[in-house]
Amino acid sequence: MTKAVARAATLMIQGTASDVGKSILTAAICRILVQDGWHTAPFKSQNMSLNSYVTFDGKEIGRAQGVQADACRILATTDMNPILLKPKQDMVAQVVVHGKPYSDLDARTYRESYLPQAEVIVKNALDRLRNEYDIVVLEGAGSPAEVNLKDRDIVNMRLAGWADAPVLLVADIDRGGVFASIVGTMEILAPEERERVKGFIINKFRGDVSLLKPGLDWLEERTGKTVLGVIPYLPQLGIEDEDSASLDSKRMRKMAQSMPEKSQDQLDVAVIRLPRLSNFTDFDPLQEEQDVHFRYIAHLSDWGTPDVVLLPGSKNTMDDLRYLNESGLALRIKSFAQDENGWVAGICAGYQMLGEKLLDPQGYESDHPELEGLGLLPTETVFTSSKRTVQVRGSSSLFIEEGSPELLIDGYEIHMGRTRFLKDIVMPFQIKAYTNDEAFASDKDLHGDGAAIDQGRVWGTYVHGILHNDDFRRAWLNRIRKMKGLAPVDGGLRFKERREAAFDRLADHVRSHLDMQRVYEMMKVSQPCQREDVKE
Repeated sequence: MTKAVARAATLMIQGTASDVGKSILTAAICRILVQDGWHTAPFKSQNMSLNSYVTFDGKEIGRAQGVQADACRILATTDMNPILLKPKQDMVAQVVVHGKPYSDLDARTYRESYLPQAEVIVKNALDRLRNEYDIVVLEGAGSPAEVNLKDRDIVNMRLAGWADAPVLLVADIDRGGVFASIVGTMEILAPEERERVKGFIINKFRGDVSLLKPGLDWLEERTGKTVLGVIPYLPQLGIEDEDSASLDSKRMRKMAQSMPEKSQDQLDVAVIRLPRLSNFTDFDPLQEEQDVHFRYIAHLSDWGTPDVVLLPGSKNTMDDLRYLNESGLALRIKSFAQDENGWVAGICAGYQMLGEKLLDPQGYESDHPELEGLGLLPTETVFTSSKRTVQVRGSSSLFIEEGSPELLIDGYEIHMGRTRFLKDIVMPFQIKAYTNDEAFASDKDLHGDGAAIDQGRVWGTYVHGILHNDDFRRAWLNRIRKMKGLAPVDGGLRFKERREAAFDRLADHVRSHLDMQRVYEMMKVSQPCQREDVKE
């Protein structure tokens, strides 16, 4: 097999600020390149996120790079995000290196002591990707114009130099001040950095682009750089958004503003908005289900009249459990489940909180050695120093009709706690770890996971992504509908199929508004791919 390049070409997406759409645009360009026949991989040297992704070999990376690997139709590896920072407390983060916890470091120690080591790790990971793929699309972090961070930068312009990558600078017009943000960024960059910027992308545009034309002409004359695309805002992406340390209040307000009123035929499904909520993409499919009215509960005043309450994952289970107790939400959830026969489920940390007791004698999560849980499941969890990160497959008999086959499931685990049962209980899932594309064909290494009571009215699991399993999610929702006197929904959402189609929709949208011919010229590769091994 012959490649057009002996060493991968590179392209880097940087932004004038955080949350301008770098991750989504990177995913879009990755899918465009794959559609054109190029063997493509994403790369982000350092990511800060609580929304993580488990690779096929049980390692932890930023969720955005897992999504981008999906866009490339390849398996994600830690080389695509060698350093992950997971905030634990103010100014302290867990540093995850090549998918495994390294240490908890404060910001100053990380910058002054660890970044020199990180530079070597980043360069080596990028080299491996460039030796394996045709094109590597790099994503920056924050802004390259942070003057206080530039001397030890490993995520923006210095990285672009190491990769010899042309840079596309992205700005978000939706937040206002787009021309000032671009010109200001360019002014702060050093001359050699400005030279590396080959063009601009204006993202999230709403309106008549002809009215923007005078501003675009001014910008090109002012900077000497080309505007390669004005990308219109694309609603209902169906793809996970940029990584975020948490589901911030701005995003929640936007969600509330765009949320239609609940219809009589819908279930009111509410997720408890923990302060240290993580892996909130667990609930993405619920936001797409037509018979679900999805929302978050951050305070007791948000409670309303839910049919279902979900407890999500957390980066600090003990502190978030204290928040539930202090806010009054813990008592309300218990009353909802015990006195009102409400439906409650927990994933990972949420599963742990549903138990009777949480123990942290060594202080791995907090300075509280023991806390009472919600007491809805007869379990007890002890926090340990080792983290379990693994992809799993299995089956579940929960919510199926008598005589029906068990439902196949898959997902992943990321947790430090170990849970034991205080009495005999139904374990609703039978799972096993798997790697790569290993078939789920035997009972070898199968083990039980989770707990359920009252025929599944209250259940919990360590399996992130459990609700991404279409048949399981639909069986659960239909069981609740039946108990509420609502008709079941046949078929329902096929989330994984919709997600794959969403990548193509996103790629088509960006391709139609971005000068891909110029992008290919910048990378010095052909359009489309002219590798001998892809010719018919």
